[in-house]
Amino acid sequence: MERPTDNLDSIAQGIRESFSAQDEARERVLPLCREVIRYSSTAIRALHRQEFEAAGKLLTSARDQLEETERVTSDCSELRHTGFFRDAQKEFAEASITLALVTGSKTPSPEELKVSATAYLNGLGEAVGELRRYLLDSTRRGDLSRLEELLAAMDDIYNILVTMDFPDAITGGLRRTTDMVRGILERTRSDLTLLIQQNKLEQKLRLFEDRL
Repeated sequence: MERPTDNLDSIAQGIRESFSAQDEARERVLPLCREVIRYSSTAIRALHRQEFEAAGKLLTSARDQLEETERVTSDCSELRHTGFFRDAQKEFAEASITLALVTGSKTPSPEELKVSATAYLNGLGEAVGELRRYLLDSTRRGDLSRLEELLAAMDDIYNILVTMDFPDAITGGLRRTTDMVRGILERTRSDLTLLIQQNKLEQKLRLFEDRL
């Protein structure tokens, strides 16, 4: 006589096979995601040194690794919702957006970068911190040519992020990122005002000294 649980062994075997496939895919995806993050962070360091061509090549390598993660997870879509996968996409988005804005290129879209909307928006917010660093470094060198343009870009990003009024479960904690962006924007305006005033004072002092 058949028992109601006679099919449990076959059910369990199917689950084990599914878990095994996911575990195998996860082991392949983890190092790929680490490489995406490494290439992206190295690209950001390169662009701060104004090595824009090198930064672009690093991001091409990051994109290749990211595309490989898509192939590996094609049958394990659950892995695309993990923290390490989202972090890799976010870091790639952050570096790509920062490079575009610093070089005066059009801001890439999530579709162009092939990242999720959540990763894109959080990467967009993180890019504001890198723009602050780039602006302050440029101003200290006496280069004020991009000041208004990049500060306006930071402002535009914040104005977009505050319109994304959705639960954190959907946006991946975007509210926290938006609060961070607001703080960075306020500090940057204050710091740049002081640096510009200092720069003007130094110019006046040099002119005064030249007249002596």
